[in-house]
Amino acid sequence: MIKVLFDHQKFTTQKYGGISRYFANILQFIKDTPDMDYELGVLYAKNHYLHNEHLLLNNNLGDLLLKQRSKPPYFINEKYCNYLLSSDNFDVFHPTYYDPYFLKNLKKPLVVTIHDLTYERLPEYFWAEDPLTYQKRLNLERADKIIAISNTTKKDLLRYYEVDESRIEVIYHGMETDAPFVTRPVAHLPKHYLLYVGDRSGYKNFYLFMNAFKQLSSVYPDLHLILTGGGNPGIADREFIHRLKLGDKVRHINATDEELNYLYQNAALFVYPSLHEGFGLPILEAYKAGCPVLLSDTECFREIGADAALFFSPHAVDDLISVITGFLSDSEKRRELVRKGTQRLGDFTLKESMEKTLDIYRALA
Repeated sequence: MIKVLFDHQKFTTQKYGGISRYFANILQFIKDTPDMDYELGVLYAKNHYLHNEHLLLNNNLGDLLLKQRSKPPYFINEKYCNYLLSSDNFDVFHPTYYDPYFLKNLKKPLVVTIHDLTYERLPEYFWAEDPLTYQKRLNLERADKIIAISNTTKKDLLRYYEVDESRIEVIYHGMETDAPFVTRPVAHLPKHYLLYVGDRSGYKNFYLFMNAFKQLSSVYPDLHLILTGGGNPGIADREFIHRLKLGDKVRHINATDEELNYLYQNAALFVYPSLHEGFGLPILEAYKAGCPVLLSDTECFREIGADAALFFSPHAVDDLISVITGFLSDSEKRRELVRKGTQRLGDFTLKESMEKTLDIYRALA
């Protein structure tokens, strides 16, 4: 029996999110695999994807104890992970993010998943004191195997870090295509809206998209914009929307996974204008929901979207407006994109993604 230890990092810091869902999928797949087991270094977390996990402090007593202590859940969970690392009762360690706290105690093989190298590609969009790239480098130097979630990410790894290519395995994200598609209606949705999913930080290209939407809304007065994910809009976002006089056209929704499916399903178009991503899991979410997709014309999005998406020049407002206008005036284009998206989704099965990941654990153990 091979046992894999997973740590707490993204489970502690995310309630919903692509990275914690990625690891939760691995946990579930291990449960259904006879020759494998896992240990989860989490005592307390409010992560949605761990609702079926027995966490020692996820109860009223845990809530009370943590309220009375000065140490936050992150500190408590990290202490627990260090205890499990010191116990050495596992075969492979797979951390859920890049905090290198474990390096001094780890004696077993290390698997690291690299989700993107946006910080390395676009450093001008990030705080100069952010330790992420440093932490990532420490992980990469120690890793016995590195999972890159796209060929673009693999090329970035080889470009920005001194990494032996033989240690890198490209494993795409996958979607459970056979599982029931569960939706939950969202009240008071406009009939005609574009959908934006995720946070709105600089490299996500949100402000260019908003400037395009401002011009589109004057041509299509019934067109609205739904934002979801990324937390509630901050004061700068709200002021930007106010200056554009779009307060009555733009709405942010903190959606559950089921509500997100509903938003995709009923959107006129999902727009993903980011300047760089490592994969772009929302593309697969949109494909599964039968939602047409518009992507910025970047290397990774071309790799994942292929011919099942529309593309626009990522720095050109006029091109973005032109592509959306052309799409909205062509009803056949929607049917074509939905058909191609459904077909493309078949190239990203969760089963294949998980089997390749578990094969890495077996090889190392």
